[in-house]
Amino acid sequence: MNAFALVNVRVFDGWRLTEPTTVVVENGLIASGAARGERIDARGAVLLPGLIDSHVHVRDARSRDALARHGVTTGLDMASWPPELIASLRGATGSADLRSAGLPAIGPDGLHARMLVKDPEAVVTDARQAEGWVSDRIAEGADYVKIVMEEPGGGGLEADVAKAIVDAAHARGRRVVAHAASAGAYTMALDSGADVITHCPIGAPADPADVTRMRTGGRVAVPTLVMMKAVARFIGAGGAGGAGGAGASDGFAGSIATVAALHAAGVPVLAGTDANAEPGAPFQVEHGASLHQELRLLVEAGLSPAEALRAATSLPARHFSLADRGSIEPGRRADLLLVDGDPLADIAATGHVLRVWCAGVQHVPRLNPPPAPDPVTGPPGARHT
Repeated sequence: MNAFALVNVRVFDGWRLTEPTTVVVENGLIASGAARGERIDARGAVLLPGLIDSHVHVRDARSRDALARHGVTTGLDMASWPPELIASLRGATGSADLRSAGLPAIGPDGLHARMLVKDPEAVVTDARQAEGWVSDRIAEGADYVKIVMEEPGGGGLEADVAKAIVDAAHARGRRVVAHAASAGAYTMALDSGADVITHCPIGAPADPADVTRMRTGGRVAVPTLVMMKAVARFIGAGGAGGAGGAGASDGFAGSIATVAALHAAGVPVLAGTDANAEPGAPFQVEHGASLHQELRLLVEAGLSPAEALRAATSLPARHFSLADRGSIEPGRRADLLLVDGDPLADIAATGHVLRVWCAGVQHVPRLNPPPAPDPVTGPPGARHT
């Protein structure tokens, strides 16, 4: 029996820190009762539930293990293929646990079709394809479905196609995540009926009417502020037709304002980064470390430190049906992050990682982990969305 006890540890219970207490772990789960096995004196350090990054792209063991090294014990992959890739990375002992959307649905001539997603099976042009397309993704092991919305008229998914995919996914008991990085795409994503909207507009904040629709429709936001800040910086420097100058700060201010409005309206906001290591991606975001930056940006947008922590623990567990994690309670999976400092006083303390356990097994970083076998053919940057 794998058992140990963390003694003299302050626990984040979802709202506050407890007084120093003991947390018992047995067979990968939080246990109740007397401590057994090794006793680890935390010396008053803070214990958090393992963090959940609600938007990553994982393509090998290096990126999966980088998540764990920084206390991210669950990664929600938002597009990777072929299905053998994620299957080869699931179930690693002492490393991050993964869920995945598999192949995303894209339109025939948008940015993603032209530059990023080269698998022709991703392109859906007719609503009559939706049921078969969703069935194929589920058969491949997709935990949820991803659709990519682009500006109206920009060659992305047509509105009726997106709606048909969402309806087909819901009929099969799968949530739908919609990529929407502009105001027009955000509106289209809401029109489709998607459950989770990932990214947020740069420039002008989201339409207040869309914020209201997010709340009344029970939608969930994953704004990926780390990525939005990188995109705004690129546009402000003159990229993608930008004129340079103040565009970076002005554009990102719109993203921050969108998150502030969503949060004030009561829309659940989850922490996600769009972490990726794709050579062909517009911006590479570091796995693991970026989630701590995302938490700081969420606090900048108006969330309290406790709310930011819930955005990376209990909220994604709830909204992605991960009932076995997200809090430190008996019976829950022992995904644990021990940090030096009080993250409720300073959210940056989450980055002061002392130890990480994934399902009760301490993560031991490898200096040069070998890459996992990569069954993907084609350019390595052709999978990022």
